[in-house]
Parts: sequence; C-alpha cells; structure tokens
Amino acid sequence: MIGSAFVLLLALTTVTSCATQQGTTPPATSTGTSGSASPTASASSTGTTSDSASPAASGTANAAELCGPGSAINYDPAHFQQSPRLDNKWFPLKPGSQYTTTGDVKSAEGTTKRTVVHTVTGLTKVIDGVKTLVMWDRDYSDGVIVESELAFFAQTESGTVWLFGEYPEEYENGKFTGAPSTFIHSLDLAQAGIAMQAEPKIGSPSYVQAHAPKVNFLDCGQVFQEQQRVCVPTGCYDDVLVIDERNPLEPAVGHQRKFYSAGTGLIKVTAVGGADQETLDLVKVEQLTDAKLAEVNQEAMKIDQHAYTVSKNVYAKTAKAEVTTETTSGY
Repeated sequence: MIGSAFVLLLALTTVTSCATQQGTTPPATSTGTSGSASPTASASSTGTTSDSASPAASGTANAAELCGPGSAINYDPAHFQQSPRLDNKWFPLKPGSQYTTTGDVKSAEGTTKRTVVHTVTGLTKVIDGVKTLVMWDRDYSDGVIVESELAFFAQTESGTVWLFGEYPEEYENGKFTGAPSTFIHSLDLAQAGIAMQAEPKIGSPSYVQAHAPKVNFLDCGQVFQEQQRVCVPTGCYDDVLVIDERNPLEPAVGHQRKFYSAGTGLIKVTAVGGADQETLDLVKVEQLTDAKLAEVNQEAMKIDQHAYTVSKNVYAKTAKAEVTTETTSGY
C-alpha cells in the first residue's frame, strides 16, 4: 500500500537545529504504514483522559483492542474543537503550508523515485458532526502522478490530532483509474484514529491510527524513540520523536518508522520491513501566498466534487467541503 497521506503540520515554533530552519511547518503524514494514513487511540495511549469515551457514548467505537492491549478506540465528537486549529507541536497544520518529501521505493520490480507534495488547504469538511481540516497530497512515481488524495484531520481540545478519513484518487500512466481505498469515519464501519497524540511518551500502549475493515485498512502506531537528532535536506533537528507504524492485517505490506520534529512535523520516513521498502526525506518547506492558497482551495474543491461521482456509496454520503480560510494571515 503506497499511499500519500502524510499526517502533517502550523507556523513553526523554534526548533533547536544545526542548520537554519525555514519559517513554516511541514506535514505530518496521514499516511500510515507504507504510505497509508493513520490515527486512533484509547485514553491510556493519549496520555490524557479528556479524549476518552466509553463505547456506548461514542456510537462507533468498539471494545476491540485492535493494536494490542490498551489500544481500544475511544472516540467522542464532543471532545473536538468547534473550528479546526491544528497546533499540536508534532503535527502542526496551517492553511497554505506546503511540504515536499522525496525518496525511493524498493520492491521486487525495482526501485522508483517518489515525490510527495503535501499541502494544507483552507477547506473544512464536517464528518460525524466534527469540522475537519482538509489536506491535499500529490504522490509522484518517477515524475508521474500516481495518487491525488484528500485527507481529513481534526484536533481535540486537549491537543490530540485525529484522522477522519481519506479519499485517494489513483492514476496509472497519468490517467485516473478510481478511488477504491476511500474511507470515511462512521461510514461502512470505518473509524477515525489518532494521527498524533497530545503527549506521546515511550512506554505508552500502541494506538489505532485508523480502521476501515471494508478496505482492509488498520494502522497501528507506538512511540519508539524520543530525543533523537536527525539531519535531512532542510536541516538538522534535535528532540526528534520516532513513531513505529505497522498494519497487522497485512504484515508483509510494510512496516515503517516516522520521524517528527517539534514545531515542524514529519521530516523523515524509513522502512523496517515489508514488500515495499520506502524512505522519504523532507526537502522543501514553504508558505504559499494568498493567491496560491486560493488556487489550492479551488483545485481541492474540484477533487471534493469529483469524489461524489466516484465514491457514491461512501464519499457521496458526506457534507460538501467548504472554503473557510482564504488567507494565512491571522490564522
């Protein structure tokens, strides 16, 4: 599963670095194991009790510990912000921020060059009563687009970022072929999951990053390391958090580690196992102008509208996306 949802990134807080950092934050990847986006956890794995809810209260949660002991999904729409403002230091997302990651994917067929452009749009979309912020990811293999995806994130009042779904349009030889891996929280048994905990700590249980049984999607995350120093083309970062991600439903597909810098977001992805060995580094961070943000909003709206004709059984049941941010100033 080579997806492009990078659970991504806000105006940077200062990060200790051995190189000059750029003044915006990068993407965090919705994208879970081997490229698939991920996120969901229990109260015990978030490090706070304010995000927890009993299965009876949530309506969609179940008691299954899908990623191991302590990983039962605890979701309550009442815990989320009225309007999404994602400022989790490990996963900041500011409209108009754009991040580019590049790397290689090694498989039995050979090695391909991968480039993913992550853009935080000014769009929001209401899912199960929660207003989410829309990410737009474009995934290129050897320079040719293979996926264009919308992913939907929201943050609880206590700071935990959740992934509410993905609409990944697939392309072959540059031509659209469909979006069979679409999932949206509360539809077809799909459940939102945790993209980034409010206070990630070593020793906490694994957590569900998202679960969509109809498309065989289950990503599990666990804090693997803290206080690491990592250098990529955009600079050297201290205090890096490493998250181990896997899909227990398809253990042969991929096993990754993702590296997050405080105040920046995702800076690196490495492969641990699986058929497709993927590595990615953050190579560019920029803040789009208001004119460019308007263009991004327009293109993302076109994808949202197209999705209603492509995914009639899932996406067509959602509320339409809306443009709620047209300028990055004052966000």
